[in-house]
Amino acid sequence: QAAPAEAADDGRMAVALIGCGGMGTNHLRLLSQRKDVRVAYVCDADANRLAAAAKLVETSGNGVPQATGDLRKVLADPLVKAVWIATPDHWHTPAALLACAAKKHVYVEKPVSHNVREGRLLLEAARKHKVVVQVGTQARSTQHVIQAIEYLRAGTIGDVLVSKAWNSQK
Repeated sequence: QAAPAEAADDGRMAVALIGCGGMGTNHLRLLSQRKDVRVAYVCDADANRLAAAAKLVETSGNGVPQATGDLRKVLADPLVKAVWIATPDHWHTPAALLACAAKKHVYVEKPVSHNVREGRLLLEAARKHKVVVQVGTQARSTQHVIQAIEYLRAGTIGDVLVSKAWNSQK
């Protein structure tokens, strides 16, 4: 049984980052600036990334997070309410499923899954454990994309005859 993260007596929500690489570091910078959350844990299998992530949180003034290479320690802590998952792609769904089972809300980077079955399992887990799962598609929430969608829906650009999409297959 993991020792719980130090309780925040100031009303902030305890959160954790699992995966401290490129996207994880971006999330951590933003989370560390928030006044309504406390980054209780940073988690990564790479000791150098883990140390850099812990230092980033500490120097931001958001407190000193617990640093661990084992996501099970993060998920075992009842004080952690939400996790950000920015691991390598093949760990997105497994980590999110474990987080749901631990009753943590989840923000998971894209791709959420490698196949439809994994996506369905995650949906079922979120419903079963009554947690929110959000998939990272940052481009959809940028101002220029929101404006383009408004133009599209309003008919400003006329009839759309062709649409192209990018699909990465391995």
